[in-house]
Amino acid sequence: MKLSIVYDNEAKEEFKSDWGFSCLIESGDRKILFDTGASGDILTYNMQQLGIQKEYIEIIALSHEHGDHTGGLGAVLHPSVTVYLPRSFSHRLKKNVAEKAARVVEVSEPKEIIPGVHTTGELGRGVKEQSLVLDTEEGLVVLTGCAHPGLKIILEAATVFGELYGVIGGLHGYDKLESLQGLGLIMPCHCTIRKKEILGMYPERTVRCGTGGVIEL
Repeated sequence: MKLSIVYDNEAKEEFKSDWGFSCLIESGDRKILFDTGASGDILTYNMQQLGIQKEYIEIIALSHEHGDHTGGLGAVLHPSVTVYLPRSFSHRLKKNVAEKAARVVEVSEPKEIIPGVHTTGELGRGVKEQSLVLDTEEGLVVLTGCAHPGLKIILEAATVFGELYGVIGGLHGYDKLESLQGLGLIMPCHCTIRKKEILGMYPERTVRCGTGGVIEL
């Protein structure tokens, strides 16, 4: 399984950075885009740099209904894509997606999306959010958008699918960093406030995030 960072606050040379997040999951010949960043133009540019064509994206999974995660959606919708989004999303956004996508799947409970990729289901009380859970040879890797429900809650929800190995994505202001001790992979992205602290505590297990980065899982 391969994961490519398509949109992030930081970027490698030849890529554009911006406030937001998106990444592409490739499992065999199946491709899932997780979130779409804030700008369709920037998302499209970075996808071109990575050689990603929107027509080959089979599934788009949206973590939560904030513009820095859904703003680029219009640039990647196409008639044969399926969109997984939390049930709490607004009627307006659901309707807009349904007009341009093949199918809309409203997520409330944990479920398998494709073999090896699961959703935690809709979590949280304020900003409701889904995270993805990826099966890897080392264990489960949790993929978060912003972790608004709280990383502890998200990781606990992911354990229904097996033993945790790592976490990738936005962690917001999560400060119980000692709880990451048991993880073998930590990749703090986007809105993570304590990136430097995480790197200082777990230098051998932390991977720097940034648009253009590719990691084999």
